Amino acid sequence: MIASAFLVQAQAVTLNGPWIQGAMVTGKASPGEEIIYNGQQLQQTPDGDFVFGLGRNAPAVVELQVKLANGSQKTLSFDVTQRQYVTQKIEGVASKHVTPPKTVSARISREAKAVRQARTANDNRSDFLSTFIWPAKGPLTGVYGSQRIYNGVPKSPHYGVDIAGPKGAEVIAPAGGIVTFADDDLYYSGGTLIVDHGHGISSTFIHLSQIEVTVGATVKQGDLIARIGASGRATGPHLDWRMNWFKERIDPQLLFPKNAKPALQ
Repeated sequence: MIASAFLVQAQAVTLNGPWIQGAMVTGKASPGEEIIYNGQQLQQTPDGDFVFGLGRNAPAVVELQVKLANGSQKTLSFDVTQRQYVTQKIEGVASKHVTPPKTVSARISREAKAVRQARTANDNRSDFLSTFIWPAKGPLTGVYGSQRIYNGVPKSPHYGVDIAGPKGAEVIAPAGGIVTFADDDLYYSGGTLIVDHGHGISSTFIHLSQIEVTVGATVKQGDLIARIGASGRATGPHLDWRMNWFKERIDPQLLFPKNAKPALQ
């Protein structure tokens, strides 16, 4: 992970931001200390490293509980920058493009459950500490957090970054990990691949034309894992790269220096 622009120290705990909605926050604790966020004790590496994610709508103030080795407990509070997300209103869209037919409801539910299950992994690998690289090259055509409103009906926010590219272009692993999900034909996302980077951090790649790895495979940063496509509910070939900390959606773009683009990799 790249060096953060924000650093705070309290007791023997070091935390690295950025403290903004959608961010992945890493930290390090001393031996014997426990870190609790939103009621969940965070898994730590042997060196005390841990990670958690601030969701799209994270509150303006978040707290961490730190149980020190001597048995005392401290609460640390941090201000979280609130973001303004792009909202686009579109009228006159055919209903079939707004609401899927009831005949596919069971399929959509089944596929969503499988994806959620893959994101529950809490592997002890520490690939999340890597300096991430872009998984594809091309212009950014979609950003995290944006939302479209079709015919007055708000749709789910966009939780990834879109990288435009030709069908068949390479998708590489932005960091090492283990493949926890691979399916070439989901209703919404088409070819879908999930790579677990450890401690609840995962990358999801969707609309793929081809998947080059299988579930259970270990990948290294830079390995070819898939190819760009336009499968599922996509209007053209591109890579939609999403990241999670368990259920929390985080913004991949925040892993890079400000204004860094995939084409500059």
